[in-house]
Amino acid sequence: MTLPVTFVEVVAVRRITPRTARVTFEAEALADTVGTAPDQQLKLCFPRPGQREPVLPAPQDDPMGWYQAYLAIPEAERPLLRSFTLRRREPGTRRIEIDFVLHGDTGPAAGWALRAAPGDRLGMVGPSALYAPPVPLAEAAADADWVLLAGDETALPAIATLLEALPEGGRAYVWIEVADRAERQELESRADLEVEWLYRDGAAPGTVLTEAFRDAVLPGGEPFVWLAGETGAVRAIRRCLIEEQGVPKSDIDFTGYWRHRLTQDDAPTAEDLADAQERLAAGPDSTSGNAAR
Repeated sequence: MTLPVTFVEVVAVRRITPRTARVTFEAEALADTVGTAPDQQLKLCFPRPGQREPVLPAPQDDPMGWYQAYLAIPEAERPLLRSFTLRRREPGTRRIEIDFVLHGDTGPAAGWALRAAPGDRLGMVGPSALYAPPVPLAEAAADADWVLLAGDETALPAIATLLEALPEGGRAYVWIEVADRAERQELESRADLEVEWLYRDGAAPGTVLTEAFRDAVLPGGEPFVWLAGETGAVRAIRRCLIEEQGVPKSDIDFTGYWRHRLTQDDAPTAEDLADAQERLAAGPDSTSGNAAR
C-alpha cells in the first residue's frame, strides 16, 4: 500500500471560532476510499520562503519510502512538515476540510493559515489506512461501559470525527480545554454524550485539563480513554489515570500532539522517546494529526 502524495489547493477559508480556521482544499488526487474513517492522520507540506508552492517528495511503492524521498530534497528546498487530523471529506469529491488553530504568526502552519486564501497550494502526504488506529473507538466503546475523550483545541478535529463514529446507545464523556468560551464548537454523536468545556483564561496550556483529572470522580465500570493534546499534559493525565484512578494502561489511547515552547522541528526529549517506544510496543502506529503548529 502506497502513501498518497499530492498537491492540495485552497477553495475556501472560514473562521469557525476566533482562534480556529477551517480550510477547504481540493486535492489533485485522492482515492475514493481515503479519508472516510475517523481520526485520520495526514501531513501537510508548507513551502519555504520564496516558494509559491512546496517541492513534494516523489511517490514511492514502499509505504515509508516517501520520507526517504523527502530527505533527498535539498534542505533549502525541502518543505516544512506538520501533522494534522482530517476533519472531513466531502462525499463524492476530492474536497477535504482541515482545521488550523491560530496561535499567532509563530509557526509555519499557523502563520500560513492566518493569510490563507483561495488558490494557495500546499502538499499533502496521506491520509492512509496505514495510519488508522489499531483499535477503532467504536469497537473499544462496544467493549467498555463508557468512553472518555479528552484534549485541548488541537485535539478537537479528531474528537469530533470519533464522536460522529460512535454507535447509538453508548455513553461518551468529553473534556476539552480551550482558551475561553468563544472557542466552543458544536459536537454531534449518536451516543449519549456529556461535554465539559474547560477554559484556560490565561493559564498555561494543559494545566486546567490536568487539574480536572486530578480532581475527578470518574464513573464506575470499565472505561476506554482517548487522550491527546499538549505532550506534557497528556503525560501527566495518563499518569494520573493509571496511578490514581486505577485505569489499566491498555484502556488508554494517548498521543502528544505538540510541545509547549517546542515545535515538531525540535529534537525529541527523553520522555518523548519513552512515550513513542511504549506506543510502538502496544501496536501499530496510531499517532493522529492535529490542528496546530
